[in-house]
Amino acid sequence: MLDNGARLRARAHTNDTLQKLPSSSIAAAFFLGAVALLPVKALACACGCAVFDVGTSSLLPAGPGGTMFAEYDFLDQNKNWSGTSRAPAANNDDKEIRSDFLLVGGQYMFNASWGVMAEVPFTNRTFKTTDEDGNLASFEHGALGDIRLMGVYSGFSDDMSSGVVFGVKLATGDSTYANFDPDTEIGSGSTDVLLGGYHTGALTADQSFSYFAQALWQHEISLENRYRPGAELNAAVGLSYNNFMAGDVHIAPIFQMIVSNRGRDGGLSGDPDNTGYTRLIVSPGFEIDRGNWKIYADVEVPVYQDMNGNQLVAPAAVKFILSRSM
Repeated sequence: MLDNGARLRARAHTNDTLQKLPSSSIAAAFFLGAVALLPVKALACACGCAVFDVGTSSLLPAGPGGTMFAEYDFLDQNKNWSGTSRAPAANNDDKEIRSDFLLVGGQYMFNASWGVMAEVPFTNRTFKTTDEDGNLASFEHGALGDIRLMGVYSGFSDDMSSGVVFGVKLATGDSTYANFDPDTEIGSGSTDVLLGGYHTGALTADQSFSYFAQALWQHEISLENRYRPGAELNAAVGLSYNNFMAGDVHIAPIFQMIVSNRGRDGGLSGDPDNTGYTRLIVSPGFEIDRGNWKIYADVEVPVYQDMNGNQLVAPAAVKFILSRSM
């Protein structure tokens, strides 16, 4: 996004956390996903263009018990964007934000109604920008991100097809690295409240096609470092086909659409003129199940982006999740 100080700075915002999609058979962990719902996450980071809060087929509860998971996401923000179209790179001093997101987490459903979740992220980031002398400078930093703690209620129906998630994002991430700006830091420096919901179901009588819908809202309730990240609302709808088998291995292709809206940043260190966006993302992927193990992978491709000011965006983001139910 673009800084309005002595020089123009381009940054973009990452929706921290894991992503979530419906699960076919076993208890699994929550976006997004960020990750969820991620996401995607996933993931405690103030900058980025992926959606980690919603949309991951491995990570919605389907029964009592626990699940542990590990996630990796990659995002390379190297295109300057303004409004609904690409803008000249010369409009921004910042040139690239490349991030590797790592996350470990777990979910435990005590019964068919109540459960808890925890997500611990780590991010390694490379930030390339033009310094005050007009030279290109590159900075790399890795640090713990903002931990998420959440509860789940799925007792609206016997099949656990509908539920709500609620909790907090803690200010555990590094938000004071000297060479990064507030909206480029690995941690946002804020404590946020999280509130979301989901619903899954079958489209056909034989359950060969299933669907999901989910949403997650995030808003700061406590600030540090005079920076207030914009509130976020992410929603996803998706479809999966469940009848592919290779021996005892189940393979499910998945397609989802994600809508993401983030408000403008605030506070004395925020840049409201060049932060905030609305995006539509398509995300094809697949899930592989064998016994208690599950692998999920997808790619997120934006098809519509409306960015305030100038912001760095990524042409795509990729995600991999390995989970094991217990």
